[in-house]
Amino acid sequence: MEVSLRESVDRVADPGNLDASVEEVFRLMLGVDCIRDSVPGEAEDESVTAVVGFGGLLSGACVFRSGGTAAMKIAAHMTGMEFDELDDTVKDGIGEICNMLAGAWKGKVPELAANCGLSVPAVITGRNYNLHVQAPEFRLHHIYRFEDARFEVTIICDGLHRSEEHTSELQSRQYLVC
Repeated sequence: MEVSLRESVDRVADPGNLDASVEEVFRLMLGVDCIRDSVPGEAEDESVTAVVGFGGLLSGACVFRSGGTAAMKIAAHMTGMEFDELDDTVKDGIGEICNMLAGAWKGKVPELAANCGLSVPAVITGRNYNLHVQAPEFRLHHIYRFEDARFEVTIICDGLHRSEEHTSELQSRQYLVC
């Protein structure tokens, strides 16, 4: 049976699904309530970006970005430990948050839940870098905050495919099918 997201693009691109995913993950994993904000976090010397790729019926990525201070606060809520640097535990925590957000978001659309795989998270730290994606089909970008920590979550879709197309795509990439 052929499955296509073309008829479901409004559900896939629904900003409410991203908001619900952020609320769900942060409440469950960190015990905090997040609200959508319009003010980006203050620029810091270091920032942290995690990327989880989508493959299958939808190709694209979930991108989580925050300043170093917010990343350490998120990791502290996850682990119960305090951090004063962006060590491997903080980076792993941010990668896992991005992975959970990607999984929660794709789970909001039944066709995606069953026909879209997730990559292993990649985490980038540093300063003065940009992540560029060429001409996405759609892009959801929201800023959120809890307490004084702000972060951004972006869903980028660079293609919607039919079910036969995604079989060869999944075989050519290293994706975890969730």
